[in-house]
Amino acid sequence: MVARVSAWLRRRSSTGVALAALVVFLLFSAVVLPRQAAQADQAAGGVGSPDTSLWYSAADLYAMAEAYGEQGRAAYVRARFTFDLIWPVVYTLFLTTAIGWLFSRGVAAGSRWQWANLLPLVAMLLDYLENLSTSVVMLRYPAQTAVIGHLVPLFTLSKWACVGGSGLLLVAGLVAAARKWVRDRR
Repeated sequence: MVARVSAWLRRRSSTGVALAALVVFLLFSAVVLPRQAAQADQAAGGVGSPDTSLWYSAADLYAMAEAYGEQGRAAYVRARFTFDLIWPVVYTLFLTTAIGWLFSRGVAAGSRWQWANLLPLVAMLLDYLENLSTSVVMLRYPAQTAVIGHLVPLFTLSKWACVGGSGLLLVAGLVAAARKWVRDRR
């Protein structure tokens, strides 16, 4: 199953699709992300956000919920179900197509390294779990949601590990594809 999903993604990771995904990612990062970050910072009152933190505790999450106030919590939840439904799709599309394109050129066919294009999908799943869970906490505040409150930091840390790992795979794929291209030219 894993190999089939990875192969399906690689087949769709043509040069044109990878370039289009890069353009969408860059435009989204340059135009939408700064505006969203400014709105989130304003709603959070400078307290920070679980989404952009690497690690926090359940107590930190509830402290953020308190500091946001009722309007800030409502804005946070609204952003999770608007902007944050699209952003994970954008970065996942870019990372899966770029990694798939690079690894198909730099890694031997049949190698398990070809499955590297799946890591961004794991990041996206964790991002959605994080968004859903933090939204539940924000909506239920001041009531505590003990299990979810303790899971959210793990979702966040795991998401960032997968996003960071995807970035490293992107660099490794670029190096592998460049080395193969140089070898093939000799």
